[in-house]
Amino acid sequence: MKKSIFLFCLLSGLFFYGQSQRFTYEYKFVIDSTAKDKQETEMMFLDISPKGSKFYSKDYFESDSIMNANFEKQIKSGTTDLQLTGMKFKGKVRYSIEKSYPDYSVNYYIILATDEYQVQDGRTQNWKILPNKAKIGEFSTQKATCEFAGRKWTAWFTTDLPIQDGPYKFHGLPGLIVKLEDASNSHSFELKGAKKLPAGYEWQSVKDKERYDPLIIVNENKYKKAFKDFLNDPMKGHRKMMGDGVITEVRDSTGKIIDPEKVRRDQEKRIKDNLKRQNNILEIDLLK
Repeated sequence: MKKSIFLFCLLSGLFFYGQSQRFTYEYKFVIDSTAKDKQETEMMFLDISPKGSKFYSKDYFESDSIMNANFEKQIKSGTTDLQLTGMKFKGKVRYSIEKSYPDYSVNYYIILATDEYQVQDGRTQNWKILPNKAKIGEFSTQKATCEFAGRKWTAWFTTDLPIQDGPYKFHGLPGLIVKLEDASNSHSFELKGAKKLPAGYEWQSVKDKERYDPLIIVNENKYKKAFKDFLNDPMKGHRKMMGDGVITEVRDSTGKIIDPEKVRRDQEKRIKDNLKRQNNILEIDLLK
């Protein structure tokens, strides 16, 4: 009972005192429809502040932070030969989603090959709120359904937390989404924890970070075309870099330089094989 009261007070503080909050969701997904027994799990953060929210992978965020710190350390040391050895990104979810309050405009950030996109997604979820109620964890929840991105979704939301947000791009219900799953049971999100963020915390938008090349800003229709182009030719950007004279030197375990053309062919095959297995992505309508 004490734990329940503490959790409720902790979360309620967000709304009464403007305290920024981090909600942790467990995301379970099956990316290959031909291997439904191979379910994957990733912990996701939903950071909520007075100006908006940001949804992203815990593992990918932590890996990115470590890699950036490593690069900064190498640069400060004066080296001009940056080393990538031993650095590897964790996490399979590589996108992030930002919603700005109070209009809940959605921006989706993703990298395809060498291009980084900001997708301004103007779609909304037309929720049907149902009378069904259930207890999920510490929360009393109510059922709602909608169709979005080619899938039918069921959400359970709680009015104990009167904020109209949730995992991924989902929002617009009278309370925070505690659980969300699609009709095929291949994508689901469930709230697993929450904590207050430090006073004065304010997340930095992905669009404001330093980068070599500018963001490509598109709407969801133009992004769908770009996504299909990427599936058809995932190495287009790499070939352009080579055409511009940008050559990445790769060495084997003995230190011998590997033929860059062989590296490109091997990488292209690996990427195409991987993309073929990704036939059950969350936004399934991107593949149609």
